[in-house]
Amino acid sequence: MELDQELLDRKIKDAKSGSQSAYNYLLNAHWHYVYAFQLKRTQDDFKAEEITIQTFSKAFNQLSTYDSKYKFSTWLITISKNLHLDLLRKESSEHKRVHKEFKLNSVVDKNPTAEDSLITEQNLSELLAHIKKLKPHYQEVINLRYFQEMSYKEMAKTLEEPLSNVKVKLLRARRLLSDLIEKKSNFK
Repeated sequence: MELDQELLDRKIKDAKSGSQSAYNYLLNAHWHYVYAFQLKRTQDDFKAEEITIQTFSKAFNQLSTYDSKYKFSTWLITISKNLHLDLLRKESSEHKRVHKEFKLNSVVDKNPTAEDSLITEQNLSELLAHIKKLKPHYQEVINLRYFQEMSYKEMAKTLEEPLSNVKVKLLRARRLLSDLIEKKSNFK
């Protein structure tokens, strides 16, 4: 994966300053690389995705420790590899508990919010159809944030996950939803 090093350095600097668009750039630019690495290691789509989310969550929380002498992608892979090793250790001692923690619950929105009623029936049903194409944990974060209007803190408490994981999941969910909508509009 070849990225413009100047642009990457600038985005890392911007992210360290709190720029949400820089975080988004780093996530989108490196997601497939880290995910493919984990998919090869775990051979499990769900575990690979969860570890990838945790990788970006940890990386974004510790971005100030990143040393630009090393490639950013190598730093991410090191974090990801360590998270996977931690997971393997945890699984060997607490196999049943880990499966409960990673269990997904499907969230289906049956009652649109007041803002949704302003949207035409056709657009709403198309949006919901796109949301239902997402994996259940992405449906859940979108539902909590946009339909139940929860704050990030409330979402983290509800999902029993670290705040940074929730933010990364929501970033990823929005990106996937955007891609689905864009793909649909390109076929019209």
